[in-house]
Amino acid sequence: MKLRIITAFCLLSLGMLSGQVKKWTLEECVIYAVENNLSVQQAELDLRNAELDKSEAISGLLPNVNAQLQAGGNTGLTFDPTTNQPTNTTIQTATGNTTASVNLFDGLRNYNALRRADMNKLANQYRLDDLKDDIRLNVALAYLQILSNKETLKVSRALFEATEQDLERTKAQVEEGVLPKGDLLEIQATAASQEQQIVNGENEVLLSRISLAQLLQITDYENFDVADEDYNVPPSDVLLNSPREIYEKALTFRNDIKASEAFVDLAEKDVKIAKGAYMPTLSAFFQYSTRYSSQFREPLTGNDVSFVDQLWLNDGIFYGARINVPIFNGLNVRNSVKRSQIDLERAELQFEQDKLALETDVNRAYVDVKNSAKNYEAAVKTFDARRLSYEYAKERYEVGLLNAFDFGVAQARVDNAAAEVIRTKYDYIFRIKLVEFYFGLPLTLN
Repeated sequence: MKLRIITAFCLLSLGMLSGQVKKWTLEECVIYAVENNLSVQQAELDLRNAELDKSEAISGLLPNVNAQLQAGGNTGLTFDPTTNQPTNTTIQTATGNTTASVNLFDGLRNYNALRRADMNKLANQYRLDDLKDDIRLNVALAYLQILSNKETLKVSRALFEATEQDLERTKAQVEEGVLPKGDLLEIQATAASQEQQIVNGENEVLLSRISLAQLLQITDYENFDVADEDYNVPPSDVLLNSPREIYEKALTFRNDIKASEAFVDLAEKDVKIAKGAYMPTLSAFFQYSTRYSSQFREPLTGNDVSFVDQLWLNDGIFYGARINVPIFNGLNVRNSVKRSQIDLERAELQFEQDKLALETDVNRAYVDVKNSAKNYEAAVKTFDARRLSYEYAKERYEVGLLNAFDFGVAQARVDNAAAEVIRTKYDYIFRIKLVEFYFGLPLTLN
């Protein structure tokens, strides 16, 4: 009986836990998105490829060692590999060799290729980090959109509850003959409109939740939600800096700028690699070889020599150096150098373009946050004024000095003002976070 009770309690607890929806914070969303985004995973594969490129570049500095073994038989006229004399009989032979070669100098192309591989790996790392930065911004925007929609929905429900109270009061006054029936119809129309706003608000919350879930690669939309917290406009000292100061700070750490600069370095290395083909190449080689023949005999006694003994008697070493001097190659090297120089100029122009784009984005973000602050302050003042006007209109309506239509207009104005406060508030929060992001501060709502 005790075991059954414990089992039932555990199953009930698990059911309650499974029915609870996890409330995600912004930090959790950002971390999860970066770890599970498909584009990030693809960029990580590119980084792994860059690591393999470096391994290949290192192998270009190492010697090549190869071994070869050949065995066979021949009937008829052939040359004995141990004596290099012609023989016209059946013979079994075997040869083997080990060859090693190394590039001593190739115009520093191998060395520059290794340096280029390091730069390419670094550039891919910057690209990956820049992609993560973009995902963080998109997640923050989607997260704030959910909070904005939730707060708007909360206000709509509160206004609807207040309208329901006005509706009940109006019904009683109409039944008592204090107010005309038209006032009741006007209040009912207002309540119906607010119900429609609630439905639209619920849809907006759902759609924004789905949008964020897709960024996080989460398919269980129904059980995904963000933490229900009321965020105020955060104080920020970053606006004490000028746009130029924010831009100069962004230049020091922005991954897109670092990636663009790394591509310039890569292009410079490509020019050096291409010019290296003008230089002569010097290589060294070493070969050890041995051979066996079934017709080989001891020179003095004429006795057969065993396979193992022949390997020692017939071995030899061959070594030397080789130099290759390019004289004319159909202008291939010349054209390759010019093409790499054009790519370098293109990379330099792109680097300047990226810096100009960053400066434009920083200035736009700075202007936007200033305008957002003014819009938010104006929206708050408008709401305060509309709220006081609505309270005054409500008092007049309750004593019969204002008709239901004018009272509905006052209520609609305060509804719109409340919605505008929420919209400008979260727009202002995001603009602040965007400027802070350009200044190097982490994305957090705390």
